Parts: sequence; C-alpha cells; structure tokens
Amino acid sequence: MTTYTAAPPPTPDWDPSSSSDEESPPSSSLTFDKERHVAFLEMMYHMLPCHYQSQEINHLTLAYFVISGLDILGSLDRVDKDAVAAWVLSLQSNPGDKAELNSGQFYGFCGSRSSQFSSDNDGILIQNHSHLASTYCALSILKTVGYNLSNIDSKLISMSIRNLQQPDGSFLPIHIGAETDLRFIYCAAAICFMLEDWSGMDREKTKEYIFKCQSYDGGFGMIPGSESHGGGTYCAVASLCLMGFIEDDVLSKSAASSIIDIPLLLEWCLQRQAADGGFQGRANKPSDTCYAFWVGAVLRILGGSKLIDGTALRGFLLTCQSEYGGFSKFPNELPDLYHSYYGYTALSLLEEPGLNALSVELGITGFAALGI
Repeated sequence: MTTYTAAPPPTPDWDPSSSSDEESPPSSSLTFDKERHVAFLEMMYHMLPCHYQSQEINHLTLAYFVISGLDILGSLDRVDKDAVAAWVLSLQSNPGDKAELNSGQFYGFCGSRSSQFSSDNDGILIQNHSHLASTYCALSILKTVGYNLSNIDSKLISMSIRNLQQPDGSFLPIHIGAETDLRFIYCAAAICFMLEDWSGMDREKTKEYIFKCQSYDGGFGMIPGSESHGGGTYCAVASLCLMGFIEDDVLSKSAASSIIDIPLLLEWCLQRQAADGGFQGRANKPSDTCYAFWVGAVLRILGGSKLIDGTALRGFLLTCQSEYGGFSKFPNELPDLYHSYYGYTALSLLEEPGLNALSVELGITGFAALGI
C-alpha cells in the first residue's frame, strides 16, 4: 500500500531547541486548511517518509490513520478502496489446520508483512502474531472503505479472542504474552461491537476490571491503582458504552448511571483544559493535540461537550497545524500521522465545517460505522 522514501520526515521527534531558526517549521494559519491536510494524507498513502521505517510493525495502524483521516476530511475518493481492502485482508491470520483452533492462539490481523512469516506448501502462514490493536485497525479500515465484514471469518476472530482474556477481565494484546491494560480492553470491545458478536468476551469480568481503574480523582488509569490518564479514560468510558453498561449523553438522563462516578469523572475531564485552550492528558502536563480527542470524546459520550471552551480549543489545535498539512503534538513542531489523525477527530468533535461527523466510541466516521 505504501513505500518508504528518504525524503525529510515529518516526525514527532523534531526538537526545536536543537535546531537553528532556518530549520524551524513555518508558522501555521489560524484557518483550517482542509486541502493541505488532504494532500498530506495522500502523500502518506503513497509514500511514507523514511523515519516511519521503525514503525513498520505498525503499518496497519499507520494505514488506519491515513484512510480514516481521509474519510473524516471527506476525501476517501483519493484512495483505491478495493486495493486497500485486499491489502488489509491479506494480513489476517488463519489456523493451519483444525487442531490449531484449540491452541490458545488469537486469529485476528497482523500489523504488517514483517509480522507474518513463511507459508507452508499450501500457502498457509505457519506463524501467527496477530494483535488486538492491529485487528481493531483492520476492521476499522474495512468498514471505512465499505467492505462487508460478513465476508470475513468473523467467527474465528470472535472465538479466538477469548484466548486473550485474563481471569481479572483484562486482555492480552497477543497470545504470546504482553502487558494488559485498558487499551486492549477497548480494542477487544470495539472488535466485538463491529463484528456484532460478544461471545469472545466475558463482559461482566471486563466491567469489573474497568471499575477498578477509576482513580480517586475521577479519571481512569491504564491499570488499577495507576494515575488518571486521558487515553485510559477514553478507553474505559468508550468500552463501557460499547458494551452497553452506560448510555450516551448520560448527563441529560433523569436517572444518571451510578456504575461509575460520573460527576467526579466530569470534573476531572473539565480540569484537563489548560489556559492555552488545549487539553492535557494528565495533571500538570502540557497541552497535546491528541488529548483534544481522548478527553473531548469522553465529554461527548457523557454529554458534557458544551461545558468546554470550544473556541479556545480550536485556537490551540490550529497553532499545531502545519503549513505542510497535518498536525504536530505541540505548537511549532513538524506534523506526524498520529497527532494529525487526532487533530482531525478533535476538530470533527468541534463540528468544523467540511468534516464528517464521528462515531465517537469507535473512532471512525459515523458513515463508516453505519456502513454507508
């Protein structure tokens, strides 16, 4: 789908303190320049800068940022949807024989070609490094390009995802073992939701694990007992919503849900908007483009979006907009795909003209979520 080039990379590792004035990126306009962003993503679709080579294992995730980003910008016609779907499908793992179905492995999607290994004489891959995050990205891309998920072996994914759930309700991201935290609970919940099959998840156990992650200040840490974090809070709240344990716009309901401390969560989220208008991911941290989505999306789910200063947030985001297209993590840095995507999602939440609306819980457009 993409190749790598040695062109100067738009990378988040650029350090303004070590660069001369001549190397500083040009200041961005306080007007959202949609066409520049479309051109930025189109370039990334065809040719990733060389510094992304270190992220080859996450190629599918990078593709998700590009494809879903173009959909948010209303420019999905810039890609070959059939080619995208075929490439994504080629990354799905399958068992070599029926005996492997009971091997404890997860049969989802691999993140890249390098995470697939040689095939046997029948063309079946003999190693399996499929990953929950890659599977979430794969299904999101397929829905975005209009591929009918009933055409994939969804039962295989649903049956094998249970191999990743731990006794405490959390999920490993891959069957060979790794850390467990709210990120992978979210991926598992989103996968089950998109496949319309919850047979691979014990939702009650998962709910209890999520409850244990809510901190004394109202936010959610990535694991029980850890510091509240914007990304972890989104994963917790969106997962509970996808699993049907909390309703959208809970603040407007006559009887607010009591399964989590909603008033304390709301207060924590609102405290994350800083003086510069942006959102921080944790207390006493600088504003960062991506948290405009992670925290902003939680407020949208709760029904508290109108309580933030949207004008100030938009102003902060546009200071992170690059003249080349895309968004950076902080103002006056070069853009990268991750922060670009969450810049677009944040502006969509702010109802920026010309952008498609989001399915906030799934992290893709409403059109993609509905299969339109």
